[in-house]
Amino acid sequence: MRVINIFIYFLIVILTSCSSEETNNIDLSGEWSFQIDSLDIGETEEWYNQKLIDKVKLPGSMVENDKGNKITMQTKWIGGIQQKEWFIDPAFAPYHNPDSVRFPFWLQPEKKYTGVAWYQKEIVVPTDWKNKTISLKLERCHWETTVWLNDIIVGTQNSLSTPQTYDLPSLSTGKHLLTIRVDNRVKDIDVGENSHSISDHTQSNWNGIVGEISLNKKEKVFVNNLILKPDIKNKSVRITADIYNELENNKKISLVISAEDITNKSSSSIAIKKQFELQKGSNEIDIEYSLGKDAKLWDEFNPNLYKLNVALTFDEIETKYSETFGLREINIDDNQIKLNGRRIFLRGTLECSIFPKTGYPSTDIMEWKRIYKVIKSFGLNHMRFHSWCPPEAAFEAADEEGIYLQVECGSWANQSTTLGDGKPVDNFVWEESKRIAKEYGNHPSFCFMAYGNEPGGKNYKKYLVDFLTYWKNKDNRRLYTGAAGWPAIAENEYHNIPDPRIQGWGEQLHSLINSENPNTNYDWNSRNKMPNDSIPVISHEIGQWCVYPNFKEIKKYTGVLKPKNFEIFKESLEANHMGDLADNFLMASGKLQALCYKAEIEAALRTKGFGGFQLLDLHDFPGQGTALVGVLDPFWEEKGYITSSEFSRFCNSVVPLVRLEKRIFKEGETLIADVEVANFNAEELKSVVPKWKLSTIDGKIESSGSLPKTDISIGNGIDLGKINYEIPNTGVPRKLILEVSVSDYTNSWDIWVYPEIENILINSDILITEK
Repeated sequence: MRVINIFIYFLIVILTSCSSEETNNIDLSGEWSFQIDSLDIGETEEWYNQKLIDKVKLPGSMVENDKGNKITMQTKWIGGIQQKEWFIDPAFAPYHNPDSVRFPFWLQPEKKYTGVAWYQKEIVVPTDWKNKTISLKLERCHWETTVWLNDIIVGTQNSLSTPQTYDLPSLSTGKHLLTIRVDNRVKDIDVGENSHSISDHTQSNWNGIVGEISLNKKEKVFVNNLILKPDIKNKSVRITADIYNELENNKKISLVISAEDITNKSSSSIAIKKQFELQKGSNEIDIEYSLGKDAKLWDEFNPNLYKLNVALTFDEIETKYSETFGLREINIDDNQIKLNGRRIFLRGTLECSIFPKTGYPSTDIMEWKRIYKVIKSFGLNHMRFHSWCPPEAAFEAADEEGIYLQVECGSWANQSTTLGDGKPVDNFVWEESKRIAKEYGNHPSFCFMAYGNEPGGKNYKKYLVDFLTYWKNKDNRRLYTGAAGWPAIAENEYHNIPDPRIQGWGEQLHSLINSENPNTNYDWNSRNKMPNDSIPVISHEIGQWCVYPNFKEIKKYTGVLKPKNFEIFKESLEANHMGDLADNFLMASGKLQALCYKAEIEAALRTKGFGGFQLLDLHDFPGQGTALVGVLDPFWEEKGYITSSEFSRFCNSVVPLVRLEKRIFKEGETLIADVEVANFNAEELKSVVPKWKLSTIDGKIESSGSLPKTDISIGNGIDLGKINYEIPNTGVPRKLILEVSVSDYTNSWDIWVYPEIENILINSDILITEK
């Protein structure tokens, strides 16, 4: 019995010790009381003083908790609907059934609620939190929150991009009632009805809190913010610490700073100790910390990460803080985007907050790592968050995977609103940009920032000039452009414009891809698609090549968003007696889509001085009437007509390229191909012997050869030599594949050869037309 008592004693000691260590943070996830407030009467009736009657689980959204209203023809959506005839055309009447309305313009949530909802939980303040400062963290709220503690209102916040953090009033230990009012209506602040931060087009306009929900204890002297500015030349980091003193008097403190290489699992430099005397309130302290001459840089090829550790001590009370960062520098040099002094080329895709299973962006780092690994397998190194900013997990995963991010401040100020005309959205974007920079600014993956997408209004240029001037002077850790799409103003550090593309907006049959014979001899310098200045260009939303729906995909939608649009399309095909052709339509349109993306990407890679491209999109965009523009579905999974290994032949850090004035030949003609390469690898390629071959579709080699041995520097438009091949007469029409290999990288192009026949006998059943 004595042995058992001793064991129980030590178990209690261990558990108490563990509990003590963990009481700096209290996780509030789990069951919450809940109540819908569709009439918005809760504040007037003081619901924060009452026990709410329903139950939900947080983190989560209302629809995940089966709360809200069923979809009807009267459902109010956030997002522009272009085809108004859906509401009045009798052909669509079967989809208006009150018991099962099917909406074709985006994925349809199982339930829908726009308005006020209340969430409530009893919290317990531990005894060791007495006289401490306590904050409430609400990650990824949608949208506006108001917080009460017991019957005291704490405040209201409305960030779409960063955690909403509240400093709570002084609390006694024991039980307290925490009440949160969440409002997902668009009120005075209209960021744009199609903004992917709020729109039903993609993530849906949900109500809830879907990230971390926690109470956090702070001492009376605490680090409020750490800004880390790497210096790659001196292998050091400049630390700007905002340290807050809540005490009435000045306070002496000590800071012990160290760093560790978390990628390679080793400590960095020796810890340094600094002492300061703080005044009451906010104190800014600057410290230079050396990482040592062997410190490793961060980039897409070697995403080396460090953790900075700060121990703050006053009155024998020690509090520890840490911040992850990478040693990297991005700038414009010689009109090129350079990272750590080496030119980079952005191969990017959009992410428009497309999360079909939840209807909101993931806050799980492993899910983001999965997504980034997929885009890397397709040869990409960049992601643009169209009119929204992702949560912390997306930055952490991008840091680890080596992905360059373009972040935007939650707005597409067009259609329903404008930018720069004095509306509330103007101030919201300013404040949101500051919140984003403070919350995520130390992440090395955070390389680019814009206000948002395609602004409208009379004064957006002046607004963006002020925006750019402020941020370029304030924080040089990233590059800035005013907006994605337009305008191409002198204050941009890079332009993010739509002009360099093979099918310009409104060009229809007059575009390059439609009006010319197949060739690969064009780039955006030769086609006057570039602005007349020396500012680097990253092309905006290129591609947009749509394919037929993959109806096998329907079974994947096991979450809150359902593909009612696919159901409509499938029934339409079957009603027209072509249901058995669905897979054929998918494969045919998909193969054409892949060829179009290949043409887009290779044209960008052939353009000397080009900064990169952003695809719309590597995966499907389910909104705007169903825009199936991806070679992947909304789950980032392949559709069956092109693999990552096939795509990455023409989209990669190293891509062999050829310039062919034509791709259709007669026998006896000479195939002339100027061979070049785009090399944006980690380093130069040494002593490379480029090789080429022409083969038939069954793999028989018709001709092959090598080009001169060479060293290949970083850049594009690098000439490797010329292929001259006189096509022999065989009398047989055929497709040949021209393949070029540079080191371990291979690319290929189809060409077609026809015999020279003067008199062609035409069967009477064949119609020949040239127009």
